[in-house]
Amino acid sequence: MTGVNVTALILGLVLGLMIFLFIFRIILTWYPQVNLNRLPFNLIAWPTEPFLLLLRKLVPPIGGVDITPIIGVAIFSLVREILLGQQGLLTMLSR
Repeated sequence: MTGVNVTALILGLVLGLMIFLFIFRIILTWYPQVNLNRLPFNLIAWPTEPFLLLLRKLVPPIGGVDITPIIGVAIFSLVREILLGQQGLLTMLSR
């Protein structure tokens, strides 16, 4: 395995995990009584919150609804596709 392949593998796992956590974060917004500071929910909130804080500064709630987790999924999916997709940068480098 070359360095590009190892980088692509690790990056793919990290980006996939973040997308998965953001999707769980979207599901947790349906249950406002959930305390994100307690286990197991803090395992979802801890890695996603820094990104959501930055997005909340740029995108205010629309009609009282926080859409930043949806934007987070979109951003991480886009980055994953640009880097690791069928025509992605790291995919092209590994050929």
